[in-house]
Amino acid sequence: MVKLGNYQRSVSIIGVGCTPWMRIMDDPETIGLTENELFGYAAIEAMKDAGIEGKDIQYYFHGQAMPIFTSDYMTANVQVGDWFGARGCGSIAHSEGCCTGYLALELAVQAVASGKYDIVLSGCVDMADTRFIPGKPAHMRKRLTAQEFLPCVNFCFDRAYGRYASAGNELAFDTPLEDYIQTYGITDDDMDDALIGAAMSNRKNACKNPLALHRESYEEIAEEEEFDSAYDYLKSYYNPKLSEFLRGSGGEERCEGAAAVIVCPTEMAYKYTDKPILVLGTGNSVVNQIHPHNERIATEEACRQVYELTGVKPEDIDLLLTNDFTISSQLTSGEATGYLPKGEGWKYLRDGKTAYDGEKPINSGGGRTSFGHAHGASGMADVYEAVKQMRGEAGEHQINKVPKTVLLRGYGGAQNVSATILRTPEEKGE
Repeated sequence: MVKLGNYQRSVSIIGVGCTPWMRIMDDPETIGLTENELFGYAAIEAMKDAGIEGKDIQYYFHGQAMPIFTSDYMTANVQVGDWFGARGCGSIAHSEGCCTGYLALELAVQAVASGKYDIVLSGCVDMADTRFIPGKPAHMRKRLTAQEFLPCVNFCFDRAYGRYASAGNELAFDTPLEDYIQTYGITDDDMDDALIGAAMSNRKNACKNPLALHRESYEEIAEEEEFDSAYDYLKSYYNPKLSEFLRGSGGEERCEGAAAVIVCPTEMAYKYTDKPILVLGTGNSVVNQIHPHNERIATEEACRQVYELTGVKPEDIDLLLTNDFTISSQLTSGEATGYLPKGEGWKYLRDGKTAYDGEKPINSGGGRTSFGHAHGASGMADVYEAVKQMRGEAGEHQINKVPKTVLLRGYGGAQNVSATILRTPEEKGE
């Protein structure tokens, strides 16, 4: 059993920034953007939010899921400092697959909690819909095809003893769904309705989020295709099953984006903002993909650690933000975190109760299937979403009750899992 220790000193978030999630090659105004520009955009937004300048940053972290594969960079951190006024500032590049953004927050928190630094920026960027062209400048990119992308999934695994995964995540993620059906006695149609319900909630949330990639509702699409309802459209051949359970609407929408966060000691936080957000703690676990239930097991362990560390209980969580690059992860993580009741979570998804205005909101910003998935940057976009929701600044997709306690469940590289709890201070100086 892992026993976590408390941070040396309390740490709070004082600023967040996020680009719109986009496909740069789909818009003449965004063609030619580079990762450094996107990172700089997010960093500057976070600095404005915190009321600081580049000279105030003492250290920064640069996160990216697959810099060598998509960008041709080995030390991507050294490329970005000039874009937000941090030339000469110390920095580290890191990569933990799609869990990168969540662990980027933890790295920044640890740097401040140790007492070494007071102001730390952590940002993440990924251009997951395009890739570099060998021998060409960074602003010249080409579309990343599925044929090119799927083999790179094998970079995440022990290729001698792990499960072969280049057939795509869909096949690997059928196993827990089949197990769920057998364990709780529901039907294949029940599971189909649950996954369709989750996809509909994601799209409903994204339609209210100005930063989301997809903002056309399924109702509008259904009407265009002459279906009676969004449900009928999503059950049709327009939304085919890609595996035994997962349909097209349940898969990630790869795109480009960047997000950033700035943290400082809680005792200093009110110098910069009247709405700091406490980072209570993070639990972590890694279970290799060779185990067919690695996501559930690792999520349960990471949550056990952070609940024990912070004293927070699952019933205290007001909002769950979770990596759902396959929509089934909402069900797996929803129950593994204790946020949804075991054996009943599928009903919450089916009935729309996980939408931003529902009883148990999950991924209020739109999730990976509608907000979009910029791989390593998406977890940091969840940090942005959490802070905006906790401040009551989420606009049209603000959840019904301004959340006091938020759980961020990271999952990536097919095995890295983290669980971070954020909380609004009770009073100034907490």
